[in-house]
Amino acid sequence: MRLADFDFDLPEDRIALRPARPRDSARLLRVAPNAEDPFQDMLVGDLPGLLAPGDALIFNDTRVIPAALTGIRSRADTSAVISLTLHKRLGQGQWRAFARPAKRLKRGDRIEFGQAGGACAAAGFWAEVTDRGAEGEVMLAFELSGPALEEAIAAHGAMPLPPYIASKRAADEEDRRDYQTVYAAREGAVAAPTAGLHFTPDLIEALKARGIACHFVTLHVGAGTFLPVKAENPDDHVMMSEWGEVSAATADALNARRRGGGRLVAVGTTALRLLESAASDDGRVAAFAGETDLFIRPGYRFKAADRLLTNFHLPRSTLFMLVAAFSGLERMKRAYAHAIANGYRFFSYGDACLLDRAEASR
Repeated sequence: MRLADFDFDLPEDRIALRPARPRDSARLLRVAPNAEDPFQDMLVGDLPGLLAPGDALIFNDTRVIPAALTGIRSRADTSAVISLTLHKRLGQGQWRAFARPAKRLKRGDRIEFGQAGGACAAAGFWAEVTDRGAEGEVMLAFELSGPALEEAIAAHGAMPLPPYIASKRAADEEDRRDYQTVYAAREGAVAAPTAGLHFTPDLIEALKARGIACHFVTLHVGAGTFLPVKAENPDDHVMMSEWGEVSAATADALNARRRGGGRLVAVGTTALRLLESAASDDGRVAAFAGETDLFIRPGYRFKAADRLLTNFHLPRSTLFMLVAAFSGLERMKRAYAHAIANGYRFFSYGDACLLDRAEASR
């Protein structure tokens, strides 16, 4: 297995810079392996008719924080503008972040956001660089902690749009709504679980009315999801860990659905990775709370997920490797070629596909 195996040509104009409106009007490519027509062009709003009563959808209910910060690093008589994307909470007032340009930072530097020293969080705050890591990563200790820090980040931060959007336009107020699922509940993600962006309250009600259960798990998605794979052998790539939780009640409900013949349908790769992290080899889902760095690529044997609803992903990415593992590399290359030829929109604000698990992975 080589990194080049997961490459494909994607025209620049296929990258979506804004989501479909309404959300469930996004296009949906049904990849049906045993159908006469393996690629069926539909809409996300058609999803209730594609699932059966007794099936269960698993959503990631993490909530994205406005984790993109811009500050000033002052040192003696020099200063520099620093862009930061928070990506992992380490403790009270401590975060890991990706910095740009990281080369302008060293341990002990102070970065000020807004007008630091004011009487309230909205007036400004600061952080000290406590360490540096690889890939432009820094460790930060903020002057604030707890609710005061959350308030300050909310006041001064922007939604952390993926690089392929942020390089083309700045985040704005629309993104505070658009880059958040309608069911987001537990704050802590710095990237959206993007397959869930397609759902509306009405679509969720239509699914329930058809007898399709909707269950929620939490995986706080980190910015590491956008890090490129640089190793020519994907087995050498290291995934950053993310915190997730599957409650005992949710695990019991999913197991009951499977015993009754229902299929488990993961809404997005984050829900799928958490579900697989919580499952045993016999497919039983257990309660889970902790870190996961599960890297799914061809050769992985799936334990719990039967179907996957997901967006179209970057070439050479861990996410494209995941869908290749789920439905087969050659099938997904054909599906992506169909999507490109037929004008589907790609990546976080783009369209979606509904996949079945390859027989070899059952």
